[in-house]
Amino acid sequence: MEILETLDIDNCAPASLALGTFDGLHLGHRAVLESALDSEYSPQVFTFKKSPSGDPALITQEDKAAELSGMGIERVYSMDFHRLRDMEAEGFARDILLRRLNARRICCGEDFRFGRGARGNVELLSRLCKEYGAELIVVPPVLDGGEKVSSTRIRRAVAEGDISTASRLLGRPFGFTLEVIHGNHIGTGLGTPTINQALPEDLTLPRFGVYAAWCETESGRYYGVCNIGVKPTVGSDRVLAETWMPEFDGDLYGRRVRVELMDFIRPERKFSSLDQLKEEIRRNAIRAKEITGAL
Repeated sequence: MEILETLDIDNCAPASLALGTFDGLHLGHRAVLESALDSEYSPQVFTFKKSPSGDPALITQEDKAAELSGMGIERVYSMDFHRLRDMEAEGFARDILLRRLNARRICCGEDFRFGRGARGNVELLSRLCKEYGAELIVVPPVLDGGEKVSSTRIRRAVAEGDISTASRLLGRPFGFTLEVIHGNHIGTGLGTPTINQALPEDLTLPRFGVYAAWCETESGRYYGVCNIGVKPTVGSDRVLAETWMPEFDGDLYGRRVRVELMDFIRPERKFSSLDQLKEEIRRNAIRAKEITGAL
């Protein structure tokens, strides 16, 4: 899959273009993407690196690219919103989407807005598509329990530690693929060596606490117990995901590991001693094994 961060291109092949922020690739987003894929034209995406709203994403850029590629998207235009924010809606749709990117089919949600002041809407897109002989597909919202699946709803669930709801609305487990960094090696001294991963500032933070998790490494898939937070017992100057995989033995420093949160076990709290912390980690690992079914 090709990822472009510029619009300075010529002679684009006819495209089936999905429009949206796609800051979570949740079930609603996937409905728009699948519509773009159901076409004779090259399936492509026009999106922004960060949500124009400024809200944190539900997926890292690395995982987003992997998901889109796995779906069959051939090209992604990943743009800086601030470069285009002052462009008038009609000019953006006509000059960028229909002319420069050669969109022959455009797919978006019914509430899609674009252009300066978000003045552009599906009515304007419909008129311009007819003028240029392109097809417009307006995808209705996906509902769950009678309520629209949205990034706002999922962010709220993640922040509350309601991982089962977040994962159901995403259509996949909530998680992240990040580099393993060096920590303070307290876990190693306790006999519970952990991997540390710094959570990006633009990623929605889960409720601080302990989670049952699955971890994907180069050598296989392992259950784990993952603490999200600032490690109040030993201290941390940033938000970390610290995960112990009881059945894994090896060195993962500098490697990229995917951690998928499965369920919330308990809130983050400070312990009076490292021995007390060690015992709590082992109890949490037993619970994590039960939750993940890794028995």
